[in-house]
Amino acid sequence: MSKSTPPLPYWADVVLLPLINLLAALCMCGLVIFAIGENPFSALKVMINGAFVYKGALGYTLFYTTSFIFTGLAVAIAFHAKLFNIGAEGQASLGGLGATLIAFALSSLPGIIALPLAVAGAALFGAAWGVVPGYLQAKRDSHIVITTIMFNFIAAALLVWLLAGIMLEPGQFSPQSSLLPEQTWLPKMHEIFGWVNIKTTPTPLNASFLVALLTCLFFWVLVWRTRLGFEIRTVGQNQDAAHYSGINVARVIIITMAISGAFAGLMAINQIQGVSHKLILGFTAGYGFTGIAVALMGRNHPIGIFLAALLFGALVQGGTELDFEFTVITREMVLLIQGMIILFSGALAYMFNPPLARFIAGLTAGRERSNG
Repeated sequence: MSKSTPPLPYWADVVLLPLINLLAALCMCGLVIFAIGENPFSALKVMINGAFVYKGALGYTLFYTTSFIFTGLAVAIAFHAKLFNIGAEGQASLGGLGATLIAFALSSLPGIIALPLAVAGAALFGAAWGVVPGYLQAKRDSHIVITTIMFNFIAAALLVWLLAGIMLEPGQFSPQSSLLPEQTWLPKMHEIFGWVNIKTTPTPLNASFLVALLTCLFFWVLVWRTRLGFEIRTVGQNQDAAHYSGINVARVIIITMAISGAFAGLMAINQIQGVSHKLILGFTAGYGFTGIAVALMGRNHPIGIFLAALLFGALVQGGTELDFEFTVITREMVLLIQGMIILFSGALAYMFNPPLARFIAGLTAGRERSNG
């Protein structure tokens, strides 16, 4: 009769296990790169240089990181209530619509008023797109996975209809809106540094990165320092126990999905108010789905989510450099690397759990015997 697997220490679960999963994914990708005739270590060096070392590389990496932070937090807050929100893509799309409509509606106001209200519009529209699946889950027992998938398609169709019709920029054939009023644009980070006489390389990185960091702090306070956060975690642990303890489970589910949608909606400000300054069809670029892997790899904690988002941001930016430097390694290879990381941090997240737990338990037992 085999012995049961000992529990894995918390620190190993949140730090060591994700690192092992990441190394396993990179090793698998290295074997693929070696099989097609390239040096995997040279490819890794090019990717790291392209993501962090080359001039302006860090700014581009953090730009992509910003979007992944928002979508990762959106998925994570729902996970804490045991809700699988895979509708961040649609919620981000509606967030872009909200920021755009508010920006145009407040075009006569000064930027100090119009800009934050446009940001709030992105959050509110995203929250509204999350509330309905939350309500259907809480009141009609409609599965959150199915409804959020459906709302992704509805959001995509809605934006196609608007950007190919009444919101289409005059004289433009591409599905995009007119430029937002300039006072609603988010300043670039190199411009902000310029205000204090610090010269940096111009990149798309903008003030939404600071908003993302504040959102991480808000997430931590909400989940672990407020009554609502306690209720969210209690509902996630056991809905029946939460109900019998006096928690309104339906209310918590609806509020959680609203907050999740708001986080996803904020992703839009990075692209819409920070870079393109117009609503463009497909601006979400699949970041809502990648947010699922970011949340899983970050163990639903804001620090872990930031690090996981930084990793995926580095993969996007460093992958671009790989495509430039190697003829055999194409953009699809970068998608393979991302897919491997998603596989090992998602479906195979706990594959190394039993051997790691036994190894740590053996070390602990050996240390206790030597001390005894």
